[in-house]
Amino acid sequence: MKTPKRIEPLIEDGLVDEVIRPLMSGKEAAVYVVRCGEELRCAKVYKEANKRGFRQAAEYQEGRKVRNSRDARAMASGSKHGRKGQEEAWQNAEVAALFRLASAGVRVPKPYDFLEGVLLMELVTTENGEVAPRLNDVDLHPDDAREFHAFMIEEIVKMLCAGLVHGDLSEFNVLLGPEGPVIIDLPQAVDAAANNHAFSMLERDVRNMAEYFGQFAPELKFTKYAKEMWALFEEGKLTPSSKLTGEFAEEEDAADIDAVMREIKAALADEARRIAVLNADDAPNDEPPPPPWMQ
Repeated sequence: MKTPKRIEPLIEDGLVDEVIRPLMSGKEAAVYVVRCGEELRCAKVYKEANKRGFRQAAEYQEGRKVRNSRDARAMASGSKHGRKGQEEAWQNAEVAALFRLASAGVRVPKPYDFLEGVLLMELVTTENGEVAPRLNDVDLHPDDAREFHAFMIEEIVKMLCAGLVHGDLSEFNVLLGPEGPVIIDLPQAVDAAANNHAFSMLERDVRNMAEYFGQFAPELKFTKYAKEMWALFEEGKLTPSSKLTGEFAEEEDAADIDAVMREIKAALADEARRIAVLNADDAPNDEPPPPPWMQ
């Protein structure tokens, strides 16, 4: 097939020998199967901002480091240089996350190189050499669903121990390889310690996994792994080998505001009656009327 223009620099640098075929095109990138020597890999070509459907929401970018103050000011101003910087930061986030998570033992595609907005990484395949399916394209036996869900919880824990939350984890961002699930699509990964939205994103990631696998094993829908692992993370006690139960003792229910107000009103009424009795000697023939709020 004709070589996409964005992949040409990788061929010129000898990183890619041939583009075999398109693999998929999503909201943020187009992915191609490429040949690198004797090995097939995939090249993820990020779309330009005006051609992407995925918005770089502020909550994802919170806590990400910028190279220098000039770049930070440019991004804030929305200038051409700033928009270019935002694009580079968005793309670099996935590259950095992949290398970081691969080093932490998280099952993600192995990254090889990143050049001119193209990420070269491992092509995840089945035992037959076919491209691995996404979870949303497979039906699971209940026992497999339980096994894969437990595995995904372990991977999410490893990610959190490495300081990251996926931020967009679902059955559409997990491939099913011969050794089990493989996590993909990480440009929106957030710093667990520096992003104020990290817990809500973690909770959503975990909930998505529970709801998907819960289609095949319904009891998984009632687990509470997110709160359990986050509590350990905040205490500095979470490790990749932490044994979780899926249970979490919720804080006591919020106070019943109406009941509290009724108690306050009753106390004020008692105080008003007490004062009325004390003042009765001063006005024996004219009992003071009750306050308007008691009438």
